Amino acid sequence: MRLIDAHCHFWRLSRGDYGWLTGDGASLAPIRRDFLPADYPGDARLIVVQAAPTLAETDFLLALASRQPRIAGVVGWVDLAAPDAVAQLCQRAANPHFKGVRPMLQDMADTDWLAREARPDALAALQDLGLRLDALVTARHLPMLAGFAAAHPDLPLVIDHAAKPQPGAQAEWAAGMRALAAIPHVHCKLSGLMTELAVEDLRDPLPVLQDIMGQLLDWFGAERLIWGSDWPVLTLAASYEDWLELSESLLEYLGAGERAAILHGNAARFYGVAA
Repeated sequence: MRLIDAHCHFWRLSRGDYGWLTGDGASLAPIRRDFLPADYPGDARLIVVQAAPTLAETDFLLALASRQPRIAGVVGWVDLAAPDAVAQLCQRAANPHFKGVRPMLQDMADTDWLAREARPDALAALQDLGLRLDALVTARHLPMLAGFAAAHPDLPLVIDHAAKPQPGAQAEWAAGMRALAAIPHVHCKLSGLMTELAVEDLRDPLPVLQDIMGQLLDWFGAERLIWGSDWPVLTLAASYEDWLELSESLLEYLGAGERAAILHGNAARFYGVAA
């Protein structure tokens, strides 16, 4: 099966900038270790996404990509509010593996940070350099993100993890995602869903995933959904193999062309890599 994993992570803890992984809490203990390309369990081509809000980590991922042919692209981090944001974007865009940026919006107290604080010249540079914006958001960000996307029709935008639908918060999430799907250049990643499920749903995740998937297909269509694993964070809830099997079940009723689009074609088109 041809596959592009449009959302996975690598990290080396000794680098020291993964704040969300620090501490000794039990919930993250299984992934509080190094994860590098040799550890990746599948044979997909990869879009590797930042896991720390630092330029140093972005450069670490770009260095990995230079040595690993399976890494098709890197979505890194640049502070879009910094005075030197344009220079930092230009410097990294000189590397053909650099495909876009992901501000860690879910971790910011200001829900409207992207709309209020990101510099207009940095956003213009993203477009001019042919880069993309990955939106790491939850339901609270969706109204802001719809306004932002409408105001930037030439900036390719993808919603990471389908905005992390939460048990009990479906109405807010559905309204926000439906509004975003009405904006033609907005895409959505089928990643990160397992780690958002309630414990009871993890015992039999297919029914709730089918409900989420059905809505996303209705709103975005098969041509704007992009498959990803969110490995290794995924492993807090399920194995890579389990997620791949569930994904195949979720897509089995679609035509071959629609499945191919979701599993590799849409990622190749969105990120500008070979399918």
